[in-house]
Amino acid sequence: MESSKPIAVATTDNARGQAAVAWAAARADRSGVPLIIVHVVDDRWVTEPIPWTDSLLASGQKLLDTAAQRVRGSTGVDITTKLLEGGVAEALGEFSANVSMLVVGSGSAHLGGALTDRALQIAATVTCPVAVIGDHADNGMGVVVGVDGSEESIQAVAFAAAEADRDGQELIVVYSLNTPNHLLDKGLLSPTLDKALEEEEQVVLSETVSGVREDYPGLLVRKVMVTDAKPVAALVLTAAGARLLVLGSRGRGGFRRLLLGSTAHGVLGHLPCPTVITPIHKVRHED
Repeated sequence: MESSKPIAVATTDNARGQAAVAWAAARADRSGVPLIIVHVVDDRWVTEPIPWTDSLLASGQKLLDTAAQRVRGSTGVDITTKLLEGGVAEALGEFSANVSMLVVGSGSAHLGGALTDRALQIAATVTCPVAVIGDHADNGMGVVVGVDGSEESIQAVAFAAAEADRDGQELIVVYSLNTPNHLLDKGLLSPTLDKALEEEEQVVLSETVSGVREDYPGLLVRKVMVTDAKPVAALVLTAAGARLLVLGSRGRGGFRRLLLGSTAHGVLGHLPCPTVITPIHKVRHED
């Protein structure tokens, strides 16, 4: 069942911040939930009240009022604003308990440095899915999700499948199996064993897709096995022009530690479309 909690969007006074607000407003409208537009004034460097503190807060509230005015005519949902103070990731992390999704714009100077640093910092702090929005048009087709057979990745697939089903989109399930050529060249992995590994992973991919089709009989699902590219390239290329890319927070093999590891950094550094990092419930693995 879809959450009735509001959607929040953290915005800034730039084009991508405005794009994030527009994306969040459209999603809130489709979901029939309220929208909260948030701005964080980072006042950690202020040790005591100073003359321009009030000015910073006033500027932040003016930014929020302007952002809300831009989208009020495009949606019928209730729109409110919230001005937060403190560290960006920490403030948004605390606030995320009140919402079903947090939306941020990519590459915002206000968010503090590179997208691959700040977006992941925010995602690691919040308790809800985080959508990272670039300057892509909101008319892509298909929902893409990376899998690896782990129980955590199955949770990411479930989120992606629900998204695709709700919006009438095709679900594209991607599995990246990239065997380094040097292993074959040095005879450390025979072509026969390499083929056997691929066939085994094809079974994992097929079982994942089969489970989705049982839960969503009317959903169009396409499976993609990529054997000639690493996970980052596989996801970025497949998701180019998609409506949404879903990243889970932990996995095994090529997608291990997708939230905080190199794959997420790589994907968000080459953002192919609106991308959601969804929190994954930890699964205890036996040694």
